[in-house]
Amino acid sequence: MVLFHYALVDDLITKEEFERRVEEKIDECGDLVDEPTAAMMVVGELGREHVKIRGLSAKSSLFSFFGKIVDKTEPKEFDRADGEKGWVATLILGDETGTTRVVLWDQKAGAVLDTAVGEVLEVIGRHPGKSTREIYALALRKASCEISCTAQAGTGSTSLSTDPVDLDAVLVAVEPLRTFTKRDGTTGEMAEAILGDAEGTARIVAWVPELLAGLQPGTTVHITNAKPNNRSEGRNYSLDEKSTVTPTETAVAVPFTPLNSVADQGTYSVRGEVKLVQQPRSFTTRNGAQSWVRNAVIHDGSDELRVVLWGENALIPLAPGDPIEIYHAPAKPGRTGDIELGVGRGSVIRVPKDAPQPITFRGTILPGQGCTFIDDGKDRYLIDGDFPAGTELQVNGILAGSRIIPEQVVPVEISATDLLARIHKLAEGPGP
Repeated sequence: MVLFHYALVDDLITKEEFERRVEEKIDECGDLVDEPTAAMMVVGELGREHVKIRGLSAKSSLFSFFGKIVDKTEPKEFDRADGEKGWVATLILGDETGTTRVVLWDQKAGAVLDTAVGEVLEVIGRHPGKSTREIYALALRKASCEISCTAQAGTGSTSLSTDPVDLDAVLVAVEPLRTFTKRDGTTGEMAEAILGDAEGTARIVAWVPELLAGLQPGTTVHITNAKPNNRSEGRNYSLDEKSTVTPTETAVAVPFTPLNSVADQGTYSVRGEVKLVQQPRSFTTRNGAQSWVRNAVIHDGSDELRVVLWGENALIPLAPGDPIEIYHAPAKPGRTGDIELGVGRGSVIRVPKDAPQPITFRGTILPGQGCTFIDDGKDRYLIDGDFPAGTELQVNGILAGSRIIPEQVVPVEISATDLLARIHKLAEGPGP
């Protein structure tokens, strides 16, 4: 038992010195503590204390923590690159601060056979490389302490099952088609969306993009054969040729997290009112492209939350007093230690007063820094798609906030008179 806790401090003192200190601690306490408790006290005195699961996101080389088993897999055999056999098993452990994945390799994988959902384990482990999403167990044992954990097995990110599921959900956002390169060097297309249901939000990837074709944000759908991807953070599903996506009249409500319940990790959907908002700032990404960032603070009457808007989300018109809804945004500690939500790619921001609505708009295509606008001299909108600068278009589509999602695009001939009028309007700048 002493060897288990010694693994936490084996870089600080020898095993013999650790055992001596444990014996001294038992004597000091008049035999009122057992050996494991005394060992934990010695570990604490050496600065290696147990952490809560929320603290596992820190960049430490080694962690020790307690967690209740929420879900587990049986040991699975696999072939290593060198041809040797290996074994792996996974646990979901939770406490009152969150949940984490614990991966057990080879001989340690067999330990899950002697565990049951609801039992508490003490774990010593480390992060695999730079990833902070899971822990590789170096040692573990059953513990007699009580753990408060509200996570339920088999739901959302607390489930390890990869069996396909059916979902009733509302489409929060549908992203443009993306091209990817397959392993054989050929290219294919994929479609991605953010959906919401009673459990919250999830990201879905359709490897058959036709499944999401023509579906607009706000549509409620019934999805069959959605395969969970439990290796990614949050809830993630993939769709293939066995899946179906069908519009439905089923009512679906997406829950929002109160601002005071947002922790420094995890993915959240929140709503409130804009309290403060800065102007967008342009910057150059690592690949040399132009992008934007914008800081804001939202509140719900009693609590506040910092929000950082990235990319085109930073260009959405916002002003103090505007109602705002944010979906599927990751949280992390900010530079000042406050919690902040990052609203970038994969997150959705809405200003409810600007609900999506049909629009027919005629204007000139203007290039932006990493984006495209359509402008009629009075109004200007972001527009999805790749259109040559200076082209005059009539667009039929959906207006979502400050963005037009085209459904039909028709080139338009512009007369000399219209061109001169347009030049004068552009010189005056876009309207308010």
